[in-house]
Amino acid sequence: MVLPGASFADANASLEDASFIILGIPFDRTASFRSGARFAPNAIREASYNFETFLYEHEVDLLDIPIHDMGNLEEFGTVDEMVSSARMELESLVSRGRFPIVLGGEHSVTIPAVQSFEDIGVVSIDAHLDFRDEYLGGRNSHACVTHRIADHVGIDNVVVLGVRSMSREEYESPRPEHIDAAAIREMGIERAVKEAIDILDKDRIYLTVDIDGIDPSFAPGTGTPEPFGLSDVDVKKCIDLLAPRLVGFDVVEVCPPFDNGNTSAMAARLVREAIATVWKTRD
Repeated sequence: MVLPGASFADANASLEDASFIILGIPFDRTASFRSGARFAPNAIREASYNFETFLYEHEVDLLDIPIHDMGNLEEFGTVDEMVSSARMELESLVSRGRFPIVLGGEHSVTIPAVQSFEDIGVVSIDAHLDFRDEYLGGRNSHACVTHRIADHVGIDNVVVLGVRSMSREEYESPRPEHIDAAAIREMGIERAVKEAIDILDKDRIYLTVDIDGIDPSFAPGTGTPEPFGLSDVDVKKCIDLLAPRLVGFDVVEVCPPFDNGNTSAMAARLVREAIATVWKTRD
């Protein structure tokens, strides 16, 4: 069941007419350090009203784009229940050719989003590899999201950008391709994204942005902050470069109780960037 609430700014189209569908999943029950990501969907929506409708650098006005905000999924008792319910909702949208934009919530909300697609590659921006097979007895934990993604699309169809933390178990096991934050600083984000596209060799790509992939000096309001990360501009450029191939997008792990409002604003701006740049490729 989807609960109505305040809408993302400029999401004025009906569900039937919209090309882009925003769905909030306020879930954080596998959080392992700071909890509070369940408050992010509404905080991101509130922050979205800060911005002009017109993105001058793209010559795109969001008022000209059919966007619909479905509201939030109800909060569930377990992560497995959330994954099952969210997948049903998202599969319905994808089957009708809509572009889903998921507002997390913790990173486990990406699992049902990716499972709603077939034959795609996935680019994940994340400080952590998140490739444990299980964590604290659960297989759908936010610490297992990359593993569950790989289970669905194949380990060769996942690339993680911005990594700077992984467990010894993850390091010593077969794992998906990743380009860590230090390497990206050396080579530049443009080359890193090109390498990711070449590795995936897919025309259709889903992009998931864990806000902790961005350095906490830019995005302090997150559940598991990790220093030495990507810049906000790096992530913006990543979205722009991937836009012609994108079929879905999410932003996760914003944690409003530990934010001054800037992290929610950044997340809202990244959503607007994704909508504008993907829409341009359809013209």
